[in-house]
Amino acid sequence: MSKTQRPPFEFLGRWGGQFVATAIHNGHDVRPEFAAELVLPEADRLREEDPHTDRIGALIPARVVVHRSRFEVDLNRTRDESVYRSSEEAWGLDVLRDPPLDEAVVAGSLDVYDNFYAELGRRLDEVADRGPFVVFDVHSYNHRRDGADAVAAPEAENPEVNVGTGSLDRARFGRVVDAFIEALGAAATASGPLDVRENIRFRGRQLAAWTHARYPDRAVVLALEFKKTFMDEWTGDTDFARVDELARALAGTIPAVEDALRDSVRT
Repeated sequence: MSKTQRPPFEFLGRWGGQFVATAIHNGHDVRPEFAAELVLPEADRLREEDPHTDRIGALIPARVVVHRSRFEVDLNRTRDESVYRSSEEAWGLDVLRDPPLDEAVVAGSLDVYDNFYAELGRRLDEVADRGPFVVFDVHSYNHRRDGADAVAAPEAENPEVNVGTGSLDRARFGRVVDAFIEALGAAATASGPLDVRENIRFRGRQLAAWTHARYPDRAVVLALEFKKTFMDEWTGDTDFARVDELARALAGTIPAVEDALRDSVRT
């Protein structure tokens, strides 16, 4: 199992602006006492995590990168749901050796959850004091769930980038969403324009909902799910040139999004 010398999460970059990228499902590390309870094979665990989402967000000025696996604590669920206690809470996967978990083990994971949101709140309070801001909540998703050699999921229901806005005040910030989708869709990539659509597969979860509730007139959280066309979700082999291309495309949306954010404030 993974070593945990690294902190559970890190706040990186320059926090003097209004753009933040988060990679809260990026992590693979697990505490030893939690790892002892896991039976899910490491390769299966990695398949359900979001590797390289830190790199997709790496060109955004302020960044949050989580190193702890979602299978220890899922920061994109409510606190009560953040530690998977049964297969039903983990898409039918057998995660634990002998559920339910000992409450002392759960408490250690909930400490990570509480510390994460407390520190994120302290950081974002300062950002919000300066005015409206945008969080690119970067995730990735599988599209070959039927097997490595099976046909990929239909493109009609699986965009290259799904923009989740389920908890966003679209009446106030809709033009920001539209500007982002247009700018990202127009980004020059080796494979051509990106297929970017809103709320097709995912609408965003806890990080977006928590941020929007805390800063209702300031926060624009775009929950971004990048389809794992930049890697083989079964082997983990990764096209890092494509990852970096997506990072440039994401960062390239900032001028258009910034203009739309400014216009939203004026109206």
